[in-house]
Amino acid sequence: MAESYSDWWSLAGVDMLVGEEPAGWLAMPPANDVAAAKPKRVVNAEPELPPLPAALQRQEVPETAEPKGPVVFPDDWTEFQSWLATSDDVPGSQWDARRVLPVGDAGAPLMLLTAWPEIDDQRDGTLFAGPAGKLLDAMLQAIGKARGDCYVASLAVTRPAGGRYDGEEAAELDRLLWHHLKLAKPGRLLLIGGDVVRMAAGLPLPDARGKLLNINQDGGKMEAVAVAHPTMLLARPAQKAAAWDSLKLFNRGR
Repeated sequence: MAESYSDWWSLAGVDMLVGEEPAGWLAMPPANDVAAAKPKRVVNAEPELPPLPAALQRQEVPETAEPKGPVVFPDDWTEFQSWLATSDDVPGSQWDARRVLPVGDAGAPLMLLTAWPEIDDQRDGTLFAGPAGKLLDAMLQAIGKARGDCYVASLAVTRPAGGRYDGEEAAELDRLLWHHLKLAKPGRLLLIGGDVVRMAAGLPLPDARGKLLNINQDGGKMEAVAVAHPTMLLARPAQKAAAWDSLKLFNRGR
């Protein structure tokens, strides 16, 4: 019996010194999944509060952009021309990336002014390009003028989509119109196209044809006449007679 007990203890490992603490050599360790499934005890867990009603929650105050004041137009002629070419503040410059700039000098005997470039103008980078330009040159020649003697400009340096602009830009374009005329100081003004006639003379083109218009400018009056754009005259040749009635007013009394 004693020998049997001794053999059992030997199998149980009690005859070997392995450490200060006794070890259960025959005890089965718990399975991993059982240990993982055992929930952890949460001590002093506070209950989660319900969210506040939307009316009581803190509202983010949106940042309000400061209102932008009117654009300051350069008063120097050279600075003004450079500003038209480069500044993002030029009214109408946001319509297209391709700017078409004025050509000529201040104080020219005749200024040719249209509202904005046509599609051909933007393609070629110059006002009154293509067939419309050739017709304009012929019209000027008929009154003894050449394009090289004129100051040629458009009110806006780019073309709006569809050739139409929103009313929001009207006030700034109107300011730009009169500032441009003040700096250019032309002897006379040829308004080309219905849009610029409305802006400068306050008249629809049919009412302005065949009339010598006096444009109030910087305390004085500037003689002006209005004609349809050459692009329109090419599409509707019957209107050329009305354009000639306006142009020949420049030769009256001379």
